[in-house]
Amino acid sequence: MSVILQVREQKVTAEEIIPLLADYQLLPQLLREMIIDQAIAPFDCTPEEEEKAYQGFYLQQRLKTEAERQAWLRDRNMTPEQVRKLVIRALRVEKFKQATWNELDAYFAMRKPQLDRVIYSVIRTKDSGIAQEIYFRLQAEEQSFAELAPKYSMGPEARTKGIVGPVELGKLHPTLAKLLTVIQPGQLIPPTPIDNWFVILRLEKILPVELNDLTRWQLRHELFLKWLGQQVAELNPMNHVQEDTNLFPM
Repeated sequence: MSVILQVREQKVTAEEIIPLLADYQLLPQLLREMIIDQAIAPFDCTPEEEEKAYQGFYLQQRLKTEAERQAWLRDRNMTPEQVRKLVIRALRVEKFKQATWNELDAYFAMRKPQLDRVIYSVIRTKDSGIAQEIYFRLQAEEQSFAELAPKYSMGPEARTKGIVGPVELGKLHPTLAKLLTVIQPGQLIPPTPIDNWFVILRLEKILPVELNDLTRWQLRHELFLKWLGQQVAELNPMNHVQEDTNLFPM
């Protein structure tokens, strides 16, 4: 059996490489990259597009001089040609996305309720009595969220005077997101049980999403990831991706 890889004293043969990739949970990643390569094969880039993307990559990394670029490459043990290949591959992936998911109006309409962003004030506690007292003080305007959150809220929002956001509604706990979609800015919600917390909530501002270039890129990327996940699942049914929602993202 031929050895194709050696790490110190350990020798890996061609017959052993696939079981090792599976054991280390690297097989799904390999499948993803191979599927991507097959998908982007028909898409070419002009020399001008390649050079623009290549230079743009270094600008994104804030590498302005050749010395800075060389130092960056040394730190990552990469060559300029390796970087160029990665950049061109990413450009071809974007071309594949645009060609595959060109019409986005319907998908945008479906996703908009989750993509709209909100800014809200929140105080959470596990003590229902304290929650009621906080609510009465806020309702009577005796004290503000900015005064009460640092003292009573049991989460990172205590460091921001109770303010959370802007954050997409789709990234919030479903119960919290639903509350924020049925109230008006400035409206105060009484203590509401969510999981193990009593939550006092006030919507500060709604920031509706627009179908601009950035949103189109985001939607195409979502569709691309869904498509890629389906492709991998067909080849590797044991691979599952689970998405979580956060009650109080910061």
